[in-house]
Amino acid sequence: MVPGEPREVSPREAEVLAGLAEHRTNAQIAHRLQISIRTVESHVSSLLRKYGVANRAALVALSGHQPSPSARPGHVEGIPVSHTSFIGRRQERQEALAALTDAAPVCLVGPGGVGKTRLAAVLAQAASTSFPAGGAFIDLTPVGEGFVLRTVADALGLAERPPQPLESVVAERLALGRSLLVLDNCEHLLDEVGDLVERLRADCPQAGILIASRERPGLPGERVITVPPLAGEAETLFLDRARAIDPGFAAESAVIAEVCARLDGLPLTIELAASRVAVLGIDALRVGLQDRLRLLSGARGRPPRHRSLRAVIGWSYDLLEEEERALLRRLAVFAGGFDLAAATALMPDTPPSATADVIGRLADKSLIGVVGGGRWRLLETIRAFAADRLADSGETEETLQLRLRWAAGTAATLESRLDGNWVPQFDLVADDLRATLADTPAVPDRQAHRLARSLAHLTFARRFHREAIGHYLAAADRAGDAADGHQDLLSAAATAVSIADGRLAFRLLVRAADQLEPADQAEPVDQVEPADQAEPVDQVEPADQAEPADHVDQPEPAGHAEPADQAGDVDHAGLRAATLASALVVTHRYRGAHDRDPMSELLPALIDKATIGAAPADPRTAALVAIARAWDQDGLELACSAVEAARGCGDVIVLLGALDVLTRAHARAGRMRTVQRICQERLTLIEHLPAHEPSAAAEIVDTFHSAARAELCVGDLPAALAVADRAQREDPIGEHPYLSIPKTIRPLALSGRFPEVFQQAPAMWEAWHQAGSPRSAWMSTAIFAAALAHGLAGTGEFDLWRSRALEMARMEDAASSPVLAPFAAFVDARVAVHTRAYHQAATLVERAFAPFAVRWYEAYARAAGAELAVVAGLPEAAERVAAALPYAEQNDWAAACLARTRGILHGDRHALAEAVERWTSIDARFERACTLRLLPGREQETISPLQQPFGDVGRPRTG
Repeated sequence: MVPGEPREVSPREAEVLAGLAEHRTNAQIAHRLQISIRTVESHVSSLLRKYGVANRAALVALSGHQPSPSARPGHVEGIPVSHTSFIGRRQERQEALAALTDAAPVCLVGPGGVGKTRLAAVLAQAASTSFPAGGAFIDLTPVGEGFVLRTVADALGLAERPPQPLESVVAERLALGRSLLVLDNCEHLLDEVGDLVERLRADCPQAGILIASRERPGLPGERVITVPPLAGEAETLFLDRARAIDPGFAAESAVIAEVCARLDGLPLTIELAASRVAVLGIDALRVGLQDRLRLLSGARGRPPRHRSLRAVIGWSYDLLEEEERALLRRLAVFAGGFDLAAATALMPDTPPSATADVIGRLADKSLIGVVGGGRWRLLETIRAFAADRLADSGETEETLQLRLRWAAGTAATLESRLDGNWVPQFDLVADDLRATLADTPAVPDRQAHRLARSLAHLTFARRFHREAIGHYLAAADRAGDAADGHQDLLSAAATAVSIADGRLAFRLLVRAADQLEPADQAEPVDQVEPADQAEPVDQVEPADQAEPADHVDQPEPAGHAEPADQAGDVDHAGLRAATLASALVVTHRYRGAHDRDPMSELLPALIDKATIGAAPADPRTAALVAIARAWDQDGLELACSAVEAARGCGDVIVLLGALDVLTRAHARAGRMRTVQRICQERLTLIEHLPAHEPSAAAEIVDTFHSAARAELCVGDLPAALAVADRAQREDPIGEHPYLSIPKTIRPLALSGRFPEVFQQAPAMWEAWHQAGSPRSAWMSTAIFAAALAHGLAGTGEFDLWRSRALEMARMEDAASSPVLAPFAAFVDARVAVHTRAYHQAATLVERAFAPFAVRWYEAYARAAGAELAVVAGLPEAAERVAAALPYAEQNDWAAACLARTRGILHGDRHALAEAVERWTSIDARFERACTLRLLPGREQETISPLQQPFGDVGRPRTG
């Protein structure tokens, strides 16, 4: 068999293959698919046979063209299912199927009711075998402006991975093999659809794109296939649908042809007319059509075909009883479908049982389509007609208010179920909740505010983070008082914090503080941009440049403050002080010195002023102010006071923020064991936090980052990997294409698990580039860890990955980056020891013992520098070892390295044996192997061909 040309691959094997394409280990694939590692190994063996390749690396190379785990090979998700036969369109089908083999988008264009959706469904089904990566059929009818990309991602089963643009996530999915994307009913979103298609064509040119619209999109190179009214097949369609209702129906062929001609050959109108013929008979049908055409033939401003369609629907509408008409009119306000509860909400004076009966009658008359699962929807053409009738009736305002009440109640009910199985129901009503909110003016309104706040919370929990910020801002605009609007802005800021947008979070907090300033004393400190206009922060460093972008401070928690209408007298001065304090913390903890807002320097004075007017008995405000001062003024005493105040206020989220400033104080003093204990307490505190709350989510994300780093900085590699694994499972923001990988790569490299590093590092590097290559000094330590792995494994790529780390940090020299300097000094020294590159030993040792502003990885640098001084025979080697020894108390890796260094320096076998045991205890496999090579008689205990340590290095030169 030819390598790369497999036999049939099962869906499970396709999922395993997709995992290989993402450079995941067997254990990671097993965890994702919820199967055993042994089962994954079995599938990998089967794939090796089917593809005719010899090893896993060859499989990984081939699997770049396989579908993602969310795709079933050859399956196009969401194709509408019809229980009636498809008649006609032979030529259109042939042309479209042939056109789909090319790279250009195929556009089905025709008037409403001509059957574009049905034709698109038939084409998607027929073409699915030519698109092995699967795809999706998406009806854009209920989708509002700005949500096309979000809807496409949902249909493909994709989630946000901030800060990577969602369109990149979609493009990656469609680029995994040959995929098919069908966009139906695009006429109200042509510009947005056109922009999306153009971007996708550039990123995944092999994807097939099929568009159905009443209007030509006007895309460059598009293949337009006009879908005309039916000609000879129209009579066949009429007979087929009429006999489905009345098997004994018969009529002269000429009469049927006349009816179809008067219906302009539009399949929808033919089907509506055929559904009535069993009741009226063909003669009465002809009379009715004649009357209605004459009645509506003078409608100006509409294309002729639309007049005919309007005539048929109008005639059907006039045949309805009044209660049927009333419900049909009102149902026009639902764009995405409805259930009985939604329909009943629009008819408050009608019992639900009566509403259910009317829905059944409308469905029998083909005016309502059955979706299934107790849900129905109107065809778009009928919905448009019903909307006109609603406007003519003068009931529009009343119906919109009833819909608003329904939407607010539905959103609140779903919000109360966030700890249960709420997602499927939310997805069914989300479009109508969004449309309802969009139809409300930005003025104070209790129901609109209730809807906006609940919808924001729901979309955050659904991981639509940017959308959630917009809804929180909409809630603030519709709030009835300043306290409610303030709370909404706090929630928006917490959401921005949770997705690493420090700039927007800061500005939202300042705007929230401004809102609480009395009008006659107002001193606006800033203006905030709307969520959809704010310039995003892709990646920032905190002031000490020691923290990553996902290491963020907690603004005043959203969802934990008592609502204004329940809190009695609101302490506006206290809330303002707390909010300004949160803004000050964000600017220190989250936004780096290069990204400071000039007005942040004003915050301490503004906090003092607000605190003077605040209620003195508010312990929560006092705690937040204490935390802000600890960040702003630094010092262990202030940090301890902030933690004491936070414990006293009884708010877990405030306490988590206080504990983080305490870790900074201890880290700057080099007390990493204390930092580790604090982070372990934080891990305990987050166990019962509601991850669907923005404020809680931000602290959960930050805690995982801090704890993983703390374990690494004390040299406990298994614990660091365990925290990273837990973070991957429990991170409330979702899997990120590169921000989550550093937590794993660093301990993997230090453990000597080089093949896993070689799998993950390229994925992180590519994802970082796709996200716009933001300046990321903190993350560059992970790239340096990859360089360490390559240097120790002897792959020849050490210099490549070292240069990449500097590129990521935007630095020419690692020593000039406070956060990168100690880790880079460690890596350079350790690789020099391994490769016996002693010509720069003095310089590298000097760098390893330099004073570091950020001390997280200082112990590694000192230990590796001391070892390099010894093996290179530097005169000051003994002094360097003595200077490094205190770090053994704070870091297990450093303790093991220094034990080995003492053994080399003094020829001490006991010290070398001690080092072996220490390496074993932290699972540092490569370093253990290196040390065993120095112990005569134990060389055979090394376990990997990659672990070729020290070469012929024995006792070094002295003096």
